[in-house]
Amino acid sequence: MDQRPFDQRDGFIWMNGQLVPWTEARLHVLSHALHYASSVFEGQRAYGGKIFKLREHTERLFFSANQLGFEIPFTMDEIDAANYEALEAQGLQDAYVRPVAWRGSEMMGVSAQSSRINVAIAVWEWPSYFDPAERLKGIRMNISDWRRPAPDTIPCKAKAAGLYMICTLSKHKAENEGFNDSMMLDYRGLVAEATGANVFFRLGETLHTPKPDCFLDGITRRTVIDLAKARQIEVVERAIQPEEMADFEECFITGTAAEVTPVSQIGPYTFTPGALSEALMNDYATLVNS
Repeated sequence: MDQRPFDQRDGFIWMNGQLVPWTEARLHVLSHALHYASSVFEGQRAYGGKIFKLREHTERLFFSANQLGFEIPFTMDEIDAANYEALEAQGLQDAYVRPVAWRGSEMMGVSAQSSRINVAIAVWEWPSYFDPAERLKGIRMNISDWRRPAPDTIPCKAKAAGLYMICTLSKHKAENEGFNDSMMLDYRGLVAEATGANVFFRLGETLHTPKPDCFLDGITRRTVIDLAKARQIEVVERAIQPEEMADFEECFITGTAAEVTPVSQIGPYTFTPGALSEALMNDYATLVNS
């Protein structure tokens, strides 16, 4: 996998309607998005040359932009086509695909209604979010000091750049302490999500997952719920107290980057990756490669 900094790689990035050389896809230091986080993005994966659930991701990109008060200057069909144009330009079949939209440098200040809305799509090789050996035995997570904010304080349904600041802080601390990731509670002290993935727990024959009322309802999350129901597994979406983790038998997280990844530890709580986690991990792999 290419280890060069992301601004020094080869190939092309789709930007504002055309492919540009990778190293020339730049923005000014006074871009509004850099100072005020007026940016939304998507994380998508291509498997065998097909981008999984592309339209759902594109719809969420447009929804997120609307939540931040700006309009993407392309149609959904144009963005879908641009995703494949960027994928083909990089010559990859299995890849990570990152569309991003942001306010430009026309205005500098909190108010920036007249700033240009820019859109770019980059594609790169990204085999697995977690080390494969770690993934099979279950990743280890601490519990973050930061909490997901209340829904009346942030646009919590948007995949907006600014909402990930506390995720970065949480993941950095986790990795510095020898963990793979961090579990975040919400403003009420309930179990919420990992820094970039949703979470599921098995108790008996039932899956339990936090209700996404103050954090992102992931596309992978919804996909895995459908896969579980196809296996006649009951899925309960509800408020989960942290101390309940002591009783759960299995745990896994879901996300475009994480896919389905078993968890062996969250803070003081331990889990044993088992048959259900493995089955859903395999079901998901079969689906995305079909």
